[in-house]
Amino acid sequence: MMGWWSSKPMLEVRVAETGETFACATGESLLQSMMRRGANCIPVGCTQGGCGVCRIRILEGEIALLGPVSRARVSVEDEVAGCTLACRVAPTTALVVEVLGRPVRTDANPT
Repeated sequence: MMGWWSSKPMLEVRVAETGETFACATGESLLQSMMRRGANCIPVGCTQGGCGVCRIRILEGEIALLGPVSRARVSVEDEVAGCTLACRVAPTTALVVEVLGRPVRTDANPT
């Protein structure tokens, strides 16, 4: 299936902890691209910038913001340190990221 992203430059995103990589189009969120490719190296939550589950740190490379990021999840200080939400950023260069977010438990009996 072809989409708008098929005509955009593709950039490599590598997850530092696991070495997993996926291609992401410029202008497409890291999280959306990862999900579209069937990868699961970054936890997925609300996909709208509010929950913080997809929190990452940019270790190498540059990003563009696609929308607002909840300050309850990423403070200005965090942002200066390279932290952001994968659902709200797109790559402008190849990236190396560190995953900071953790999946939210959905069962009724957390341990």
